[in-house]
Amino acid sequence: MSGTAVKWDEALSALAAERYPRLLGRAMLLCGDRASAEDLVQEALVSALRTRRSFESLNQAEQYVRRAIASRYVDSVRSESAARRRERALLDDSPVPDPAGAVGTALDLASGLRRLPPRERACVALRYLDGLSTRETADALSLSEGAVKRYLADGIAALNALLGTNDTADDPMTASVAPKGGAR
Repeated sequence: MSGTAVKWDEALSALAAERYPRLLGRAMLLCGDRASAEDLVQEALVSALRTRRSFESLNQAEQYVRRAIASRYVDSVRSESAARRRERALLDDSPVPDPAGAVGTALDLASGLRRLPPRERACVALRYLDGLSTRETADALSLSEGAVKRYLADGIAALNALLGTNDTADDPMTASVAPKGGAR
């Protein structure tokens, strides 16, 4: 599919056949459960491909849909009532995992991401999992760069508290994942 523009219907077919598991995995990091993630991916695909635009490559189409997933996720959370968010927070009384034996595992990170507020979670996912710049993250979420920086700093601080790490928002993907106070 590289070399020529990919039409929307070809992009949809290729994304569904080849990239759906990755898109679903990314959505699950944001919303935390498979059913919601499937809905989120479906909405993002429909939204992203509704314009019947062409893409330069399948990778470009996938990136477009990944950004749509993050945007749709933030939009869905924004539209929830404050009472619904409080109710969900009260129901989520699961204990914070003990980081001593499992710091740095993918399960701990996914669990930590699910505990972040929606905007922090979306910013962290786009910036560090998708590798977008702060500016690109801001553009994808219709936020200012300053707001993205604040959400990133708050998100990394919350993840550090949950996981017992001491990474910084400068580059948490290359920072050590060692517990506070020394090596593991």
